[in-house]
Amino acid sequence: MTLLTDSPVAALPPEAGVDALAKLLRGRRVVVLTGAGISTESGIPDYRGPETRHKVRNPIQHREFLHQPEVRQRYWARSLLGWPRFTTARPNDAHFALTALEKADVVPGLITQNVDGLHHAAGSERVLELHGALSRVRCLACGAQEPRASLQARMLGLNPDFAHTLVELRPDGDAELSQEAVEGFRVPACTRCGGTLKPDVVFFGDNVAAPLVQDAFALVEEGDALLVVGSSLTVYSGYRFVTRAAERHMPIGILNIGESRGDGLADVRVEAKAGEVLPRLAQALTRT
Repeated sequence: MTLLTDSPVAALPPEAGVDALAKLLRGRRVVVLTGAGISTESGIPDYRGPETRHKVRNPIQHREFLHQPEVRQRYWARSLLGWPRFTTARPNDAHFALTALEKADVVPGLITQNVDGLHHAAGSERVLELHGALSRVRCLACGAQEPRASLQARMLGLNPDFAHTLVELRPDGDAELSQEAVEGFRVPACTRCGGTLKPDVVFFGDNVAAPLVQDAFALVEEGDALLVVGSSLTVYSGYRFVTRAAERHMPIGILNIGESRGDGLADVRVEAKAGEVLPRLAQALTRT
């Protein structure tokens, strides 16, 4: 029985963590919730990991993007520069381990807070992307969709001098760029209606679409256990599935570097990189 406590169970190191998670999850259908921490080993930074939590980051706010043209200009200028490095990211051992668990019918599906598409790239089939995917762009006026790669070509055509600017990649697939550098950046419009384009992701301050939330809750209901990988669970969009699992008295495992909001609900906590633990866990859970 999983209960919220003031004193979470102690976090285990990798070796002991594999054994403890295997014991907790063996023989159960394991729903997996992933966050940015699973993709840091693929070169994509996060917001709250040990290497980034000390940095001051100002993620794009939904309302500001909708109503302030200068915010959209800044976002797309940064995105033009961050996109090439973002697209070079490849799935790591942790992604492939979850794919193996899905194929072995241990994992019925994944819920991810990530927008990088790496679960799909690794071969996972049932992936609920809570916050959307950066690979798509949509028009806020007519709803038309465009591949992000196509928009990249259009932005480069309008802003050829930006192509060789050196920048630091940000977690959302954009990049650090001064306001001075943004001035004069030309933002493409929808090719169908001339409307405003937005990446098909959920910005801070926006809500996950209700049907997708319902699908995610339904997936949790299919499982016998929940495994959280690489998430601090600070954002409620992911944390709510942990509380639902606790309400259902499902065993909960958390694999993360650093503390998480759900630690008081966990039966097993492991402090390690996902790539260290998940491949060995997959072997343990699929061993006949």
